[in-house]
Amino acid sequence: MAEPVWFHIDVNSAFLSWTAAYRTLVEGRTPDLRDIPSVIANDKNLRTSIVLAKSTPAKKYGVKTGEPLGMARDKCPNLVVAEPDYALYVSSSRRLMALLREVSPVVEQYSIDEAWVDMTGTEGLYGPPVLAAQHLRDRIFSTLGFTVNIGISCNKLLAKMAGELEKPNKVITLFPRELEQKLWHLPVGELFMVGRATSTRLTAMGIRTIGDLARADPAFLIRKLGKQGSMIWQFANGKDAGVISSAPAPNKGYSNAVTTPRDVTDFSSADQVLLSLCETVGARLRRDEQAGSCLTVHLRSSSFENWSHQKQLANATNVTQELYHAARELLRAMWDGKTPLRQLGIQITHLMDTSARQVSLFDAADYEKLSKLDKTVDALREKYGEQALFRAAFLSGDTPNMAGGLSKHRRTGITKPVDEPEQYVLAHLKDGKIKI
Repeated sequence: MAEPVWFHIDVNSAFLSWTAAYRTLVEGRTPDLRDIPSVIANDKNLRTSIVLAKSTPAKKYGVKTGEPLGMARDKCPNLVVAEPDYALYVSSSRRLMALLREVSPVVEQYSIDEAWVDMTGTEGLYGPPVLAAQHLRDRIFSTLGFTVNIGISCNKLLAKMAGELEKPNKVITLFPRELEQKLWHLPVGELFMVGRATSTRLTAMGIRTIGDLARADPAFLIRKLGKQGSMIWQFANGKDAGVISSAPAPNKGYSNAVTTPRDVTDFSSADQVLLSLCETVGARLRRDEQAGSCLTVHLRSSSFENWSHQKQLANATNVTQELYHAARELLRAMWDGKTPLRQLGIQITHLMDTSARQVSLFDAADYEKLSKLDKTVDALREKYGEQALFRAAFLSGDTPNMAGGLSKHRRTGITKPVDEPEQYVLAHLKDGKIKI
């Protein structure tokens, strides 16, 4: 049996690269954003806008992804700011994934700009892994116009960490035999899944490098850090510990997450984001005639700490209101309402066809009523646009009712005038006469 070989493909500064490639290849604009100090950010509000992506020249000025745009401009007064184009990013991601599937039938997308490709047993077709990766990297650039890093190893964890060792436009291996030479000398905070708070705790224990962590007593780490201690010890020793599992089949779950433009520090704002996420996930479930019975809420703090809770629902559902009530309950069980959040996400799993859904006598009538209401709203939004109807909770605040916290024009790039029927509906919405 062939030794497993995994490639991890990661687009270099994805949003900026995709914008730059479109500007140069399609619009013929110069200079290339990748060659000058530039960032992707919303330029309308310096106080709340954050840097979504940066060029290598901008990095030399100390500009960091995730910092306020105003701070970035203080560091680099000649900084060029390009607006994000989410429709372009989705399109670019899809084109990349399609190209990768031409190379291997097993492509596991990790995020909009990352994927693993199973290259096991392909050496006879493409040559040795490093050569195959170099050809793939060059093909992506010549076909799509942007650069990627490709990490290579025997498991997905090490392949991902390999791609982080040196950027941009690199092919790097990180096999178990290379850990001591390539990985163990790095600061422990650079290990996958070790955030700022965990790094601080490890340093206080005298564990400063990934090698220190790899050589530490796992029992000691478990006493100090619980299950996370065991997990990161295995990561430091090159074992993925089953955390990075194979991608589920398309019908195994539905999820959505959003990075907020500013810190979320109160339940009201967090609830609004959760409701927006439940709107989109619920609509996708209903479109596919699916319902799920296990809901998970994921949170990420502004210091990049991650945590999640899940809840088994009494009955499978695709009703937005039921998803939202369960999500709010989970949020309050796992968050203090003060720790600054920058990302919220939900996932619904344990799916079944709606035709097979069983309900109790106590919830059948309410479920049927709410289900019909959601389907009516879906139909109106499909005909007149996503803003045709929205819940009263979205009359205040700046979280859009759909797209998981991103307004439709930011996500799709569609800015054409609405037609008359939609204008009529929107006019009534502005008067507060149509709301749910």
